[in-house]
Amino acid sequence: MSKLAKNLLKAAPIVLGASFLAGQSAIAAPSDAEKIKKTENASFTQDLLLAQAAPQTPATEAEVLNQINRYNTKRFDSGIYNNPMSQVTSVNQLRDVEPTAWAFEALRSLVERYGCIVGYPDRTFRGNRALSRWEFAAGLNACMNVMERLIQDGVGVLREDIDKLKRLAQEFESELAALGARVDNLEQRVAFLEDHQFSTTTKLKGEVIFSIADTFGDRASGGIPDQGGGDETQTVFQDRVRLNFETSFTGKDLLRTRLQAGNFGGNQFNARSGTGTNMTRLAYDDGTDNDVTIDDLWYRTGIGPVTLWVGTSGLNLDDVFDTGNPYLSDSGIGALSRGQRYNNLLYRGPSGAGGALKFGNDFISVTAAYLAGEAANPVEGAGLFNGDYSAGAQIGFNYKDYFKIAATYIHTYQENTNPNSVSGLFGGVSSLNAEFPFDTTTPMTADRYGLQASTRIAFVNLAAWGGFAQVQSQDKDINFNDQDVWTWNVNASLVDLLVEGSLFWVGGGMPPKANEGGTSYMVETGFRIPVTKNIFVTPGGYVVFNPNNDGSNDAIYVGVLRTTFKF
Repeated sequence: MSKLAKNLLKAAPIVLGASFLAGQSAIAAPSDAEKIKKTENASFTQDLLLAQAAPQTPATEAEVLNQINRYNTKRFDSGIYNNPMSQVTSVNQLRDVEPTAWAFEALRSLVERYGCIVGYPDRTFRGNRALSRWEFAAGLNACMNVMERLIQDGVGVLREDIDKLKRLAQEFESELAALGARVDNLEQRVAFLEDHQFSTTTKLKGEVIFSIADTFGDRASGGIPDQGGGDETQTVFQDRVRLNFETSFTGKDLLRTRLQAGNFGGNQFNARSGTGTNMTRLAYDDGTDNDVTIDDLWYRTGIGPVTLWVGTSGLNLDDVFDTGNPYLSDSGIGALSRGQRYNNLLYRGPSGAGGALKFGNDFISVTAAYLAGEAANPVEGAGLFNGDYSAGAQIGFNYKDYFKIAATYIHTYQENTNPNSVSGLFGGVSSLNAEFPFDTTTPMTADRYGLQASTRIAFVNLAAWGGFAQVQSQDKDINFNDQDVWTWNVNASLVDLLVEGSLFWVGGGMPPKANEGGTSYMVETGFRIPVTKNIFVTPGGYVVFNPNNDGSNDAIYVGVLRTTFKF
């Protein structure tokens, strides 16, 4: 082998390694990509093409090495490594890779599952055939490194993907060796992946909430017991813990098993304790004395354009229907109050077990669901079909995630056999008259209608919803008149304000209201601050005017400091 060829072989891994170093970073702005195109196309690539087009005057060894040095120097001087180029992340976009080869399909599956290899902005591999194989091998080595890091972070890697890596490494052994990859200890690396991963199919995701909160204002009348009075609440320090085991068998499905514990118990800001109204409840006030329960157990899978849900516990209406409030609906890092998460008139009906189907594409979708609240109870008047249930459908339209709108209808039936309950039609978020338009033991049905929309303009997201429910008594002995219930809400969120991951919002509206003497209004504001990518501190508060839809009740203020840990 000539001295020139040897030097080229030595220099090529440097160029390739530099190309893939940029590939490990996030997508750059269009201006960066344009800068890189000009830098590369105007200097290195064009010079190389001109040299190849003039074989009658072959370049000397010194000239070729000088071109490589000029190329590398320009890449560092132009700040390319500090400002990674705009990249593509699908092997389908790399034209020079043969799509008929087994390696293409194997690498494609790894790329789209782990996002560990990238190409040039113009979607081609550059250089001769051997160079393309080297770049391919460099991407393969990057995938091994990425997957090892995922395992170290507790993210599962599928056994079939490890097998693909081993076979690809054998195919590209010489190229990997030229790049300095650790081919000799590949088996040890695979053993590390197998020994340290939590599961080949399951990811463990956790969330812990520490919450300090207090209310200010006199206790509202209309609660249980029905009495007013002074400020009866003290500052509380509470928690909620969730561990989600998210299992995928095909890469396109999800089996969720959630363990949950919390120390809220009956010590909530609701109609029974403290404030005398459900309207002051926190968004995350779940759990009893930190006892661990299985809060969610459901399965979701895709079959072509159809998505199917089926579950036996914790499959709720807001899991299968789009709530239209993308930044505030999450109870851990979204709104602080239950009233601001989503349309409670629609999505707080009986649920827990059942199934749902969604059919559609990125522009339009139709979802239908049937969920039961007492599916595990075999007694008369309960079970999957004879107890409390929700059945409904939603049609949604989405324009490139900039604008979404959905119309929803849900029919519910509730037996109401618990006279001590404060959670009625809407899950305990409104006045008792709205939750129980007749009385706390009368069975009732409700036809619920809702319209919600959201739009994102730059860093501002706007969302709104409105809802109406017609409630009918199912008591055969007493002829109650039908009752109408209304609700509405609007909110605005500033996304990534000052720092990425932050959220500042202001929102408010009318909680569900029946035929009552007054009208309640809520206003909330909060600022989610990311301390790290896994820790969020959210100070904020909300106020309820005319609690329990009673103009004689004074306003109640709620102050909150929530810290959320996600892992």
